[in-house]
Amino acid sequence: MEDVLDIYHSEYDQQNPWLCFDESCKQLVKETKEKIPAEPREPERYDYQYERNGVANMFMFFEPLQGGRHVEVTQQRTASDYAHQMKYLVDERYPDAQKIRVIQDNLNTHVKASLYN
Repeated sequence: MEDVLDIYHSEYDQQNPWLCFDESCKQLVKETKEKIPAEPREPERYDYQYERNGVANMFMFFEPLQGGRHVEVTQQRTASDYAHQMKYLVDERYPDAQKIRVIQDNLNTHVKASLYN
């Protein structure tokens, strides 16, 4: 944990950037009824009923020192999807970096083996 805290206090270095990585699965919903029009000084209202419309996964890189974000939406979250995100990071986002430090959780796909499938 101390290693992560040390990274958070480091200065920005273009050759050795650090960033945070996370993903989130979201349910997609479709409204089944029209919105209830807003009255003056009242917020627009929605009916509580909805129709399930699948799920989507969002991968996000966040660079606190630069204020940059990159989000990619996929239909699933697999080891190969994780590997694709890391490949994007190395080949497209930081092709000239000497070392890239990624702060991420310990999800089952966040392992070296995911990069070799």
